[in-house]
Amino acid sequence: MNIEEKVNADIKTAMLAKDAKKLEALRAIKSVILLLKTSPEGLTEDSVNKALQKEVKKRKESGEIYKSQNRPDLEEVELSQAAVMEEYLPKQMSEDEIKSELTKIIASIGASGPGDMGKVMGAASKALGGKADNKLVSVLVKQLLG
Repeated sequence: MNIEEKVNADIKTAMLAKDAKKLEALRAIKSVILLLKTSPEGLTEDSVNKALQKEVKKRKESGEIYKSQNRPDLEEVELSQAAVMEEYLPKQMSEDEIKSELTKIIASIGASGPGDMGKVMGAASKALGGKADNKLVSVLVKQLLG
């Protein structure tokens, strides 16, 4: 069952359960999938993961803004949608797993200092794409190279 079929099935389940919050998030995912189907990139597992990661990031950032503006009602909506969307993403790697992968990448590239960060980040984004937050990867690369 591909992701589109899974989302459609989950939409039906949410409708029957009258779960409006989950339904709203699932419809947002379906919207992303429909946009990808018509894009030149096409509907691939990788493109769906990237698009969903963007959507999750947007919702978390919106949640932070609402929190700073003392709007817990709107913050809760954004964070609950982000949580539903995260269910459709691959399992994220832990910090220790990311560090071990980065040390392998640094060794294979032969990076020696902060000047090689671009090379390491390029290789890391290909190797860890979708499984790790790029912001965390960047911080860890700086630590390892610095």
